[in-house]
Amino acid sequence: MSTTDLDERPEVSDTPSVTPVPKAIAALRRNFSVTVLSSLATLGRALRMGVDAIGIGVTDAIRMRFQIHETLTQAWFLIKVTAIPAILMAIPFGVIVSTQVGNIVSQLGADSMIGAAGGLGVIKQGAPMAAAIMLGGAGSAAIASDLGARTVREEVDAMRVMGIDPIQRLVVPRMAAMMLVAPILNILIVVVGIASGFAVAVTALNVTPGSYWESFGSFTAPVDIWVSLIKALIFGFLVVIIACQRGLEAKGGPRGVADGVNAAVVMSIAAVTVLNTAVTQVVTMFFPVRMA
Repeated sequence: MSTTDLDERPEVSDTPSVTPVPKAIAALRRNFSVTVLSSLATLGRALRMGVDAIGIGVTDAIRMRFQIHETLTQAWFLIKVTAIPAILMAIPFGVIVSTQVGNIVSQLGADSMIGAAGGLGVIKQGAPMAAAIMLGGAGSAAIASDLGARTVREEVDAMRVMGIDPIQRLVVPRMAAMMLVAPILNILIVVVGIASGFAVAVTALNVTPGSYWESFGSFTAPVDIWVSLIKALIFGFLVVIIACQRGLEAKGGPRGVADGVNAAVVMSIAAVTVLNTAVTQVVTMFFPVRMA
């Protein structure tokens, strides 16, 4: 080998190369912290707006100037966009719950308990969560897009200039409509889910109709229905205030409206899921499962 070839060989440094892993971990930690804090701040602003909307709505109702027509219009719109998808979700949910519970209960030799287990699953967990998912998906997207479009077109700023409170004019009717539709949707899902579960239990699992309804009536109490309706009301309130807050804070044109709609759907469903866990624990502590 010539000396020229030796001179042209690349030099090997004794200094070890610095890996970018610590920097990447620090960046991820920083982004995660910023995201969590931003989400908590957004939720806090939404809750504050919700409290203000409740106060304004109660005051308007006492003074007999509540926007009933706008509330009914928004409620009918929410029913139109959520009723059919809710039914389509409730049917397979009732079938799945009845089938899975039926297989487990059949192995234990207690086929008569399928009605109680399936019915309670639909009433206490399935119906409120399905209603919240429907309202958080279709309902919050529609509300956030409507208010976001009004915001980027500067209609909301024009209302403030004219002395009109956007919360009173835009948020209160939509909140009242959501609180009206949420329990209705919850009842619809309960009826459809239990009916589909009953059909599967009778036709596929060879359960007699009498034993199904007897076990369902023995284990299900009126408090279970009330808890389901109250959970639906709470979830509906949380969904609508998040949707309104993201819509009223939209900025940046159509892209900002799309981002607000996406954030409203994701945040509402995530918040409802976390809240459902907490509410379930509290309800179980105060109202344990009643033995027949």
